Amino acid sequence: MSESAFQLVDPAFFSRLESIELRARGIVEGFMQGLHRSPFVGYSVEFASHRKYAPGDDLRHVNWKLYARQKRLYVKEFDAETNLNLYIILDISRSMTCANTGMSKLDYGSALGAALAHLALKQRDAAGITLFAEDVVAHLDSKARPQQLDEILRLIAGTPPNQPSNVGRALQQAAELCRHRGLVVVISDCFGDLEGIVQGLEQLRFRKHEVLLFHVWDLWERSLPLEGRIRFEDLETGTEIPAYAEGIRDAYKKRVDRWCSELEDECLSRGIDRIELTTDQPLDSALFNYLVKRSKMFS
Repeated sequence: MSESAFQLVDPAFFSRLESIELRARGIVEGFMQGLHRSPFVGYSVEFASHRKYAPGDDLRHVNWKLYARQKRLYVKEFDAETNLNLYIILDISRSMTCANTGMSKLDYGSALGAALAHLALKQRDAAGITLFAEDVVAHLDSKARPQQLDEILRLIAGTPPNQPSNVGRALQQAAELCRHRGLVVVISDCFGDLEGIVQGLEQLRFRKHEVLLFHVWDLWERSLPLEGRIRFEDLETGTEIPAYAEGIRDAYKKRVDRWCSELEDECLSRGIDRIELTTDQPLDSALFNYLVKRSKMFS
């Protein structure tokens, strides 16, 4: 049995797959419960038929005029038009395995990407995913087929992080794979050369995509809320640097803030939305921010 075939019957593989799926569903369902309006911004629908009312159906879709005539409850059904190609570009480099606050950046980004795909497919849009590290590692074309979410989850769960990152080069490769104009969601810690990252993002914009960047941090990386002697470890090279947190915190935070500000300016100048997240933040709020940004296209 090949290694890839073994993965498909490995209990650990199924455990990870189920974890991602459950978390993704929880994010979407929790988000929907918190909204008073439809989250499907730009969702185009057309009346198709009626069916009998079933407990749990949305009462807003009940045809009350028909009820007045027949004294039976019927629900309107609609056909949806696919109006979006969603391309998720997820960083799976070794730096994404950082997990100082319980959940790794990779698990956080995987759940976020799965939730976005789940939401897009639920409204009958197309979704696909590209996994990258130093280069593009795996890719699934954007489609609106019923089994697409399962394929996306399998690809995420079955592709372990095993390379250093080169965000800029990988984004330029990914741009070649996003063949139809759509919404590109990049999920990454953006560790790398700023110029290269910007060039990669520019390639996506050059192809007329709307680009949204979820910039994911571990809380300790972002603000260094520690005391005493600590040891920094580069997860991609294994290099270690000992230091005292109090002695470097202010300079560290200023440098990180400056780098984030420079990336933010580069994104804004190119019409790219950047949402900064730390892994201790609820994922449903990240999804909310995504939909708020998305809604600007249709306001």
